[in-house]
Amino acid sequence: MTKISAADVKKLRDATGAGMMDCKKALVESEGDFDKAIEILRKKGQKVAAKRADRDSKEGAVIARVNADNTAGAIISLNCETDFVAKNDDFVKLATEFAELALNYNSLEDFLAADFNGITVAEKLIEQTGVIGEKIELGGFKKLEAPYVGFYIHAGNKIASIVGLSNKVDNADVLTKDLAMQVASMGA
Repeated sequence: MTKISAADVKKLRDATGAGMMDCKKALVESEGDFDKAIEILRKKGQKVAAKRADRDSKEGAVIARVNADNTAGAIISLNCETDFVAKNDDFVKLATEFAELALNYNSLEDFLAADFNGITVAEKLIEQTGVIGEKIELGGFKKLEAPYVGFYIHAGNKIASIVGLSNKVDNADVLTKDLAMQVASMGA
């Protein structure tokens, strides 16, 4: 039997976000092989995802981002089952990373197939379902390109909107934020 150190378990946990005991079990099962342990955890995530597929994922975080020159914006909704998970810093961080990545893709299909740290976005969703133990899915995806794009995210990450202007104007940043705030307040 391979000896599994606490440092090995921590390394796997840091890499996957899985629980300590799940990481230890995966390392034991893989006889200390780090890559095999990651694969074991992914398969566990797939099993959890299959069991939770019929669950409602009505909570989550809505995040919008724009590129450096404000000519493209993306908004995503990362959904989960409970508000406890939706408010978790790691969950919001993942949603933010997805929104940043979404700036590079024009369709949901391309985005789901995009590379996210060595796996696809779709695979990351399944993996996180296994890690968190709740159904995690992408509830919405939208990309917008315009001469100037701005966004607004309401406190709590429950509502967000992006707005594109047909021309870049003075104070476009303030104008787009105000317009996006109005759109968000109307629930559009």
